[in-house]
Amino acid sequence: MRHKNGKPLTPSEKRFIVSAKSYFDRNKPDRKICDSSVQMTADALCIGLASVNRVMADYRKDPESINRAPLPRGRPKYVVSESHEEAVRSFIRQGNKEGSPITLEVIKNFLDKLTPEEDTFHLRTLGNTLDRWGFEFGEGKRTQGLKEKEHVIARRRRYLRRIRKNQPSNGADLQTEVYLDESYINKNHSKDFTWFWKEDGSWIQKPTGKGERLIILNAITKEGWVTGAKLVFKSTRKTGDYHGQMNWELFRKWFSEKLLPNIPKNSLIILDNAPYHNVLAPHSAPTSRCSKKKILLWLSSNHIPCREDCLKAELVEILKKFAPEPTYALDELAQEHGHEILRTPPYHPELQPIEVCWGITKNEVARNCDFTMAGLQKQLEKAFQKVTGESCRKIIAKIRKVQDLFWEEDAELEENSPL
Repeated sequence: MRHKNGKPLTPSEKRFIVSAKSYFDRNKPDRKICDSSVQMTADALCIGLASVNRVMADYRKDPESINRAPLPRGRPKYVVSESHEEAVRSFIRQGNKEGSPITLEVIKNFLDKLTPEEDTFHLRTLGNTLDRWGFEFGEGKRTQGLKEKEHVIARRRRYLRRIRKNQPSNGADLQTEVYLDESYINKNHSKDFTWFWKEDGSWIQKPTGKGERLIILNAITKEGWVTGAKLVFKSTRKTGDYHGQMNWELFRKWFSEKLLPNIPKNSLIILDNAPYHNVLAPHSAPTSRCSKKKILLWLSSNHIPCREDCLKAELVEILKKFAPEPTYALDELAQEHGHEILRTPPYHPELQPIEVCWGITKNEVARNCDFTMAGLQKQLEKAFQKVTGESCRKIIAKIRKVQDLFWEEDAELEENSPL
């Protein structure tokens, strides 16, 4: 058995280890062998002694452990799926409109009914998830309850005001809206369900794990995918999400060489708040995320007094009073070519129509998966063709309705909120 160091043991490899250990245990007395069975198993299978001990310890506790696929490495998935964010936001907003108290228990009951097949989770886990999605527990119309954070509401309002300005009803010259995003797809991305004859059972045998990964960058307009903007490359990491493979230099190169030359003049480029989208320009004022040294240097160069023994928290307070809005390197790059950047509010994937395009593309790949990298690349090219100009226009029109609903509901919620 050949095993690559650092790679999790597969069920078949674990069964090899248990079988070899049992063989040496049975035959040692007859052959008068004094060496440890564990050591002989490790030597025979060319794996570490610690690995053999770990597998055997798990096997003694639970014999079925050798048949289970290894757990994925890297950052674990959030217990509460990100796919529920839009439904939870709508549920909370509806409760706020009606003046109903929205608590963690109420949200948990809603999710339990929405996805009864998913594993349960602790209320504290749900609370952390809601905080990550931009909600807080505070004073409501009649009682305390969950509501969106003020900075999220403000960011959404500014975004909606700008995007609504670029609509035919305003009578102004319209800018072409270009929606860009990054995503990924794994080699073993496939459908989990299939029809089969009950007596025979399902004949599909899927590989364990997700397999190798492709990272994708692309952009859409109402005419479909932007011609020449697609970039697909193989990830060098098997763990974490695709953001770990992206950086400012890679994104800037794609933005400059594949996107900007292929979009109309004076376009409105709409993107999310990924870290590599928000790299500060060299002359920009710092933000609270910058180092203490950088904040102190900016304050000093702008003749803003502060004590030498100030903590970073104190410097951030001073910074918020005097610093202008940060200037991003991407915005300057777009402006040099006559375009404007607009960022969606945080935690709002439902306002990005390209997210729906990714779903169409990935579903098409999943229906034709053959669990090979060559097959994935071939099917991905075909899947992109499923997103047409007509489908993009319909998706963008649907997003417009969501935008209008947010605009109207936010005003209504404020009107009904306490002073």
